[in-house]
Amino acid sequence: MKKLLIWLFIFGLTTQFYAQVVSNGQLPEVVVTAVNYKYINDVANGDVDQDVKSLELEAANFDPRSNKDLYEDEYGNYKVSFYIPDGMIVAAYDKDGKIIKTIEKFKDVKPPRTVINSVIKRFPGWAITDDVYKVTYHHEDGSNKMYKLILENGNKKMRIKTDENGKFL
Repeated sequence: MKKLLIWLFIFGLTTQFYAQVVSNGQLPEVVVTAVNYKYINDVANGDVDQDVKSLELEAANFDPRSNKDLYEDEYGNYKVSFYIPDGMIVAAYDKDGKIIKTIEKFKDVKPPRTVINSVIKRFPGWAITDDVYKVTYHHEDGSNKMYKLILENGNKKMRIKTDENGKFL
């Protein structure tokens, strides 16, 4: 047992010597691309569901120039779709990889606290049973975010729309 522990200890020390091999003594630089910072700042801020945020980050970090099959010659841009089980993003990128516009739709995501509080205040006794979150983004106009909610109170149903701040539309 002692020999086994000694060998495991020696093996554990020797593997650390090969942890990082640097050819010229310097580590490569990390390049952070901030091409779509405007998109991220506009759509992924605030109290948004984590699944929505992660898909929006994936769309922002995607480089469409790596796949020429996505190129649309008619408009001179790239069209890419991103999917998760409860939603999707269709994004159009320009030739430099910048997001021009997106259409986003997510079902059964948790609305932000401001929307929930606004609904509770205006419709006491009603419960949110279904929701759809829609986002449209354009690089010149910004984003438009809307929640379509179905409320139930017993056997009564009601459809309402709010923006991301809980303002009824």
